[in-house]
Amino acid sequence: MEPGSNRGVSPEKSSRRAEARNSPIVHGTGWLFSPMWSPRSKARCGEFVGGVPSDQVWLDDHSDFTREYFSRRSSTVSGSQPEIQTPSPRFPRSSSDHSSLLMAASHHRTSAPLAGSHQDTSCSPDRLNPLASTLNAPEWMDNICHSPCSPRSPRSPRSSRFSFTACRPLSPICPCSPYAPQVLQPVAAKAAGCGRGEGCPWMMGLLGGGLSGMGSVAELCQGAVTHSGELFAAEGGCLSLVRTDCGGRSNLEEVVALTALGNSSDGSPYGHAHQELFRGVMECVMATGSPINLRDASEDPKFNMHNNQSLKIGTVLSVPIKNHRREVLGVVVMINKRNTCDGSLSVFTNMDEKVLSSHMDVLGMVLENVQLHESSRQEAKRSQALIEMAQVLSREHHSFEALLSKMAATIMPFTHAQYCTIFIPGDQTSVKEDEISFSRVIHMECEELGSACQIYRRERDVSDVDPSFACRTLTAMETLNMAKSSEESIRSIICCPVRNERSEKVIAVCQLMNKRSRDSGELDAFNRYDERLLEDLAVYCGLALQYAQALQITEVRRASIQVTQEVLAYHITATEQDIQALQDATIPSAESLKILEFHFSDFGLPEDLTAQATVRMFLDLDLVKDFKIDYKSLCQWVLSVRRGYRSNVPYHNWSHALSTAQSMFAMLMATDQLQNIFTRQEILALMIATLNHDIDHRGVSNSYIERSQQPLAQLYGHSSLENHHYNLCLFILSNDGSQILNSLSAEDHKAVLQLIKRAILATDLNVYMQRRKEFFTLANKSGVSWKSEKQRDLLRSMLMTASDLSAITKPWPEQRRIANLVAMEFFAQGDKEREEFKIKPIDIMNRENSTRLPFMQVEYIDEICYPLYKAVSKLFDTCSPLMDACKKNRENWLQYAEEADEQQHESSDNSNPETQENKEEDTQSEG
Repeated sequence: MEPGSNRGVSPEKSSRRAEARNSPIVHGTGWLFSPMWSPRSKARCGEFVGGVPSDQVWLDDHSDFTREYFSRRSSTVSGSQPEIQTPSPRFPRSSSDHSSLLMAASHHRTSAPLAGSHQDTSCSPDRLNPLASTLNAPEWMDNICHSPCSPRSPRSPRSSRFSFTACRPLSPICPCSPYAPQVLQPVAAKAAGCGRGEGCPWMMGLLGGGLSGMGSVAELCQGAVTHSGELFAAEGGCLSLVRTDCGGRSNLEEVVALTALGNSSDGSPYGHAHQELFRGVMECVMATGSPINLRDASEDPKFNMHNNQSLKIGTVLSVPIKNHRREVLGVVVMINKRNTCDGSLSVFTNMDEKVLSSHMDVLGMVLENVQLHESSRQEAKRSQALIEMAQVLSREHHSFEALLSKMAATIMPFTHAQYCTIFIPGDQTSVKEDEISFSRVIHMECEELGSACQIYRRERDVSDVDPSFACRTLTAMETLNMAKSSEESIRSIICCPVRNERSEKVIAVCQLMNKRSRDSGELDAFNRYDERLLEDLAVYCGLALQYAQALQITEVRRASIQVTQEVLAYHITATEQDIQALQDATIPSAESLKILEFHFSDFGLPEDLTAQATVRMFLDLDLVKDFKIDYKSLCQWVLSVRRGYRSNVPYHNWSHALSTAQSMFAMLMATDQLQNIFTRQEILALMIATLNHDIDHRGVSNSYIERSQQPLAQLYGHSSLENHHYNLCLFILSNDGSQILNSLSAEDHKAVLQLIKRAILATDLNVYMQRRKEFFTLANKSGVSWKSEKQRDLLRSMLMTASDLSAITKPWPEQRRIANLVAMEFFAQGDKEREEFKIKPIDIMNRENSTRLPFMQVEYIDEICYPLYKAVSKLFDTCSPLMDACKKNRENWLQYAEEADEQQHESSDNSNPETQENKEEDTQSEG
């Protein structure tokens, strides 16, 4: 046959070659993937060689592989070579080193190279080395077929069929490699781990079985060690996986202990010294990520065992287990390879190293998938546990112990723990283990009832529970996992501290005890997954403890607030004698009280008449009749509101409240226009709001309250005073005997309270400055309908501000007096700011600017007051007296400022001696 030609090949063989080339390729299996491999036809298996049934390798069935391989090897030979009789090629001693045999075959064919070589042909003794043989194909095949270990094949040499026994395999790769000629054992021989069927049974089982049929990680690793031991006829082996602790440090965790494999004698001849020795080898492989092949361990002094060790270490092969990212997942070790023919000790070759590495690559890929599958399954359980604990935490419980008991009962089925105990330490300052004591212990037990389990709480004294592990955890302040305990009944314990997130103080300890295996029911050790679940439980226990403590504090504070409200209600409520006096009094008319006039002033008005004037406003507006207000309740409410104002505040006191309410009353009564715009509920809300808009004023502004971080600022955040005024107004309205809104339905009552709140909050000058531009624009329009709730709300807000600032519209004597009271209050706040905050107050609160009071009043009128009253007068002509009075007071303040300047100038001149002498000379000359 000419190389690369199909001449002399039957159509049946050509079709088989085409099938081999077009066969499907297995992807994702590392070395298992090869474009030169295709499954051998099962129809050709099971034939007889020399009367002995055996599987055979048909090179014709792998024509692509055969042709490419021999063409590469023939690149060293050019043309035809003379036939030189040479001895038959010697077979290697090791069953896994078959390179020389296959290399001998490559020099009995001459063919042109078809493809570049991709094999490593270095001079390593374990590499593929060409032999100087010129035997032709028939002679070479005859020599092989007449070898002592192989029966003579009766088939023609032209069929290119080879038959080898297990002791003379041909494959230079691995007996289980699918793309190499497969060397299968006779039926009578013991089956090796690989080499039968269309591939390695162990690998095919891993790659085709799916995650559900692989079992646990330990079972998977045990199967890999057993299979590798059979493959290399090794005497022993072990396998460890890499684990990463909480600190990010990697270490090896033993999965398959160092034990004897199939060909060894019964029992394990390995002692503690062997285990420590091989652990060092495995740690070196893990650190470097490279295999270690000790062909003669006796030359290494570490393997020179003494102390009557029963096993002599001859050869050692250790390779890493890597995933597809080439990260080390674990390490496997094979010890003392044996020759399958005579049982003698053999070395692990480079090819053995490659074969084992290839096996471990597949194992690494499957291990990673299994670990990911197990991790996802555990995370799903963990998520379910967290959801259930969160649901327990969100429910109401009759006691704190019941809450923790349900949380402990939730975590126990997920960790398979027999006992769960929560230790709550008492109040103590010592951190010494022997001085720690626990005030409460919550102990849960799990009792198995067939396939189910029942969890119940057992009442136990603190003295009945061993607190030693909890004390150690409390002292160390970290999770402790004790695999075994000194007590026979305790096999595993894990303790986790419960921390207070604010103070980082350990406030409790959670303890799980005696984990039972899911399969066998025997006691097992808690793993990292159990630690995470217990740490999650500790977080929820910490939340529960903090919730219980906060609830307890809240209940105490709620009781304290109730007591405070009772005291406040008692002191803010007028005496029964005062209530009865107001109820029996004859209320003067509005005309006699002059409350219909815009220039009304309460200066000089007796205190009893101020309350009667307030009652008269409600009577004349028909609010008492329309809302069926109990007259006695109205009297008590008016007197309670009056008592709510502080008498030591110069300006924001009851007098200011009465003046504000009277201004609103005068605007409402001046014309029917406003009463037609507003509903009856809106008018009631405006009158209540004006009387309460500054109740319990402290004589300082919102900025001072926020800057000094008073409780009012922490309670409300913005508009602190206005919110406080509304809440105190609400408190008085709900106080027994002052409930003037009782006749309203629930819906109307809620609506009126909302109107009152918006009206009181509107008295904040910041709110006025934000909304006045909109109001001024509306005032310039003609024919406003006021049907929109938004427009009426804006109008109510502006009228509240107009009533609040109405002191600027009072007659000049009252205006000067009120201005001095305001200045007194403002200057007192400025003194506090200068002393407490070490800052210079603003001009209107700086006492050093007292001489500039007239000028500041003019600025106040120009910027704040006059534009508002001008807009109100445009909308309602009857309110024009407010604008006129404001304008007149501006003129008075301006004149007062000029007079003050002249007086200041004269006083400065009188203080100058030269000016005084000149005045005296002028007087004498005139005389």
